[in-house]
Amino acid sequence: MDRSCLAVILAAGDSTRMKSSMSKVLHPVAGRPMIAHVMAAIAKAGISDVALVVGRDAEAVAKAAGVDGLQVTPVLQTERLGTGHAVLTARDVIAKGYDEILVAYGDVPLITEGPLLAARAALAAGNDIAVIGFHTERPTGYGRLLVESGELVAIREEKDATDAVRQVTWCNSGLMAINGRKALDLLQQIGNANVKGEYYLTDLVEIARSAGGKAVAVDAPEAELAGCNNRAELAQIERVWQERRRHELMLSGVSMIAPETVFLAYDTVIGQDALIEPNVVFGPGVVIEPGAVIHAFSHLEGAHVATGATVGPFARLRPGAHLAEGSKVGNFCEVKKAEIGRGAKVNHLTYIGDAFVGAETNIGAGTITCNYDGVNKHITRIGEGAFIGSNSSLVAPVSIGDGALIASGSVITQDVPADALALGRSRQEMKPGRAKEIRARNLAAKAAKKSGA
Repeated sequence: MDRSCLAVILAAGDSTRMKSSMSKVLHPVAGRPMIAHVMAAIAKAGISDVALVVGRDAEAVAKAAGVDGLQVTPVLQTERLGTGHAVLTARDVIAKGYDEILVAYGDVPLITEGPLLAARAALAAGNDIAVIGFHTERPTGYGRLLVESGELVAIREEKDATDAVRQVTWCNSGLMAINGRKALDLLQQIGNANVKGEYYLTDLVEIARSAGGKAVAVDAPEAELAGCNNRAELAQIERVWQERRRHELMLSGVSMIAPETVFLAYDTVIGQDALIEPNVVFGPGVVIEPGAVIHAFSHLEGAHVATGATVGPFARLRPGAHLAEGSKVGNFCEVKKAEIGRGAKVNHLTYIGDAFVGAETNIGAGTITCNYDGVNKHITRIGEGAFIGSNSSLVAPVSIGDGALIASGSVITQDVPADALALGRSRQEMKPGRAKEIRARNLAAKAAKKSGA
């Protein structure tokens, strides 16, 4: 759209029902603060200017709202006198002059750009007010949208509704678009002659109509408009978000054996023909290329898995893990800030951190890179085609050359040249009969202790 638009986002609530030490809009959905989900939808609706009405945790909320492409102006609301009063807190920003004002809430993280664009289009068509509504089979508690001849004539709160009005199932979401050239004049006419003495944004419908303007309602899916007031609702929102994103990925060509057990982050990228087995959790920053396989009970965060690579089962990829094409990280392995080369194998019971593992190298079971000295982290470099025997400890900083062989059970503290064999363990000694002597001595001690008791 070529019309200017300011989004006014209300995020100043005290979050009392959330029973939390932080503002509810900071609680994450799919690994991202819910306010950031709202802001992302705002940006996709072609809006770049935002007045963010903040209260509790104002600085943290403003930071979380910093989505790319948005110019955010925080405004502090010190009193809670209703939604109309909250919008007028942004008076100075509104006064800069916009074609449209879009009012939304920081606790509706399932909203997409679709309903916002529909509301904007309604203003562009000549209406002064466009309210976003939803149809529901459970309207109790919501304000009802009263429409006559295609125009919205009023929003009636349930406590003020007649029995006939209570039968209406088209409900008010609270989200609204306002003619920006008339917004301040309309907002300043909202009164507080009600039981609570508050200024309600919903009064704008009748105020605009009394001045000769038109109001309409646009419809949106009920799920997109779900607000969050407590932990139970937060869990429900998370469930809906996950279901929606899983469905999108499966339609794009991703296979999920038990999709309801897979949990995604807001930015998870999974390519076509990738296979995700049950009980996999993706934290933020994960990219899975086409054809990769993530086996069951694996946890990935900040990781990149290339085409044909496999992970798990029971593997953990931490931030900075990068698996090249055809590589493998197997069961009960952890990889952190490490590059696993093409065709390399890290099969089982292994920790690889702050490391580079060359192509076609094999890392034996129980191997660890000892990357931390208690103060600093150090790098381990393993060349191509190397073989690291089981139960080896590679004490960083250390380099192992191409084709090198590390004997099982070794502790490697010095660089190993290419094609060399390195042994870092004590020579085995044999004590014939000693085991029998030790066993007899231990049994005698146990018997003596028992008889003494």
